[in-house]
Amino acid sequence: MTGIVLPDRRQRRRQETIKQVLDVAVEVMADQGVAGLTLGEVARRMGIRPPSLYVYFDSKNALYDALFERGWAELLTTMRAVWERAASQSPSEAFLSFSIAFVRWAVEHPAYAPLMFWRPVPGFAPSEQAYAAAIEIQRLARQFLGDMQRRGGLRPDADLESAYRTWTSVTSGVMTQQLSNAPAEPFDTGTFTSTLPDVVAMWLAHYGGHRNRTSD
Repeated sequence: MTGIVLPDRRQRRRQETIKQVLDVAVEVMADQGVAGLTLGEVARRMGIRPPSLYVYFDSKNALYDALFERGWAELLTTMRAVWERAASQSPSEAFLSFSIAFVRWAVEHPAYAPLMFWRPVPGFAPSEQAYAAAIEIQRLARQFLGDMQRRGGLRPDADLESAYRTWTSVTSGVMTQQLSNAPAEPFDTGTFTSTLPDVVAMWLAHYGGHRNRTSD
C-alpha cells in the first residue's frame, strides 16, 4: 500500500513512554499535590533513573506544561459533547447541563484541577500550545451564551461578557469550595456541588430571558 506513512516503531515507543510518564505524574499529584510533583518521584515509580526522564521532558515545568495541556484537552472533549446535546434542551436545561459538566469534571479530576484553575506552582506559566484548549473552552462558553440569548434564554439586553465572567466566578466558587473543603464527597451529594442547580437558578434570575421556563 502506498501513500500511507506508518509511525516509526521508535516514535511509537516514545509516545507510549510519554503517556506513561504523564499517567504516573498524575498519580503523584493525586498523592502529594501538584506542588509535590518531582521528576525523581515519577522516575522512582516508573523504575528508571531520573536522568532518563530528561529525554522526554527537559524540566519539571515542561512536565507541568504537558499535564496542563492534557487536562484542558480532556475537559474540552467533555464540554463539546455537552454542546452537541444543547439544541435538544431548553436554554435553561442546556445551561445547567453545561455548568454541571464543567464543575463535575474539575471535581472528579482533583489531581488536574489545581494546576488548571489555580496557580500552585511558583514560576510556572503554561505555553501557548498548552493553553489553546482552555482558550477554546472560553470561546465555546461565550458562543453558548450567545446562542442562549438568540433562543430567548437570556434577556436581549444582557451583557454577554458580564454574564460569562459572572458564570466563571460562581462555578469556580462551587468547584473551589468542594475541592478545598470536602474533596472526598461524591459530586451529586457534595456539600457544595449539590448547590449548583440553585447557583445556576440565581444566575438565570439575573440574566435569564422568557424561554427559561419552557422547552423548545
